[in-house]
Amino acid sequence: MEPIERVSPPLTGDERETLRAYLDYHRATLAWKCEGLTDEQLRRASMPPSTLSLLGLVRHMAEVERHWFRRVLNGEELPHLWSDRHDFQAAYDASGSGRAEAFGAWEAEVAHSRRIEAEAASLDVTAFVPRWEKEASLRMLMLHLIHEYARHNGHADFLREAIDGVTGA
Repeated sequence: MEPIERVSPPLTGDERETLRAYLDYHRATLAWKCEGLTDEQLRRASMPPSTLSLLGLVRHMAEVERHWFRRVLNGEELPHLWSDRHDFQAAYDASGSGRAEAFGAWEAEVAHSRRIEAEAASLDVTAFVPRWEKEASLRMLMLHLIHEYARHNGHADFLREAIDGVTGA
């Protein structure tokens, strides 16, 4: 596995470039938090009764990427990766999963997301979000994903530190 490269977002730049950079930075942060760990360590749950694990976070973020970019923005009718009941929480159960399966799915969904975003005419492109019962712009969806990654990367900080003491943002 190649070392994770995290490129800091630019201090100047246009809005779209900045949003892309922040989203990629947070994607790289999640991968970095998992770097060098075994499948067993990646599956290690936080603190009972929680089943949250680093691998569960990777699987969840694959579902999140798939949902917002492919289902919502691109209008694709796709099943969930790990649930036949439209259950985002199912992805957190990584007990039968390994790095190859989880990261393969996540990396594929990130590639789809990047393609869909790049093909969008502008950040003002909108899509109907059923859960919100409103239209939302690509700008809002990218900000939502940045928020989602940032929140879960905070969880990843604690999970990684509990596994081997490694800290850092």
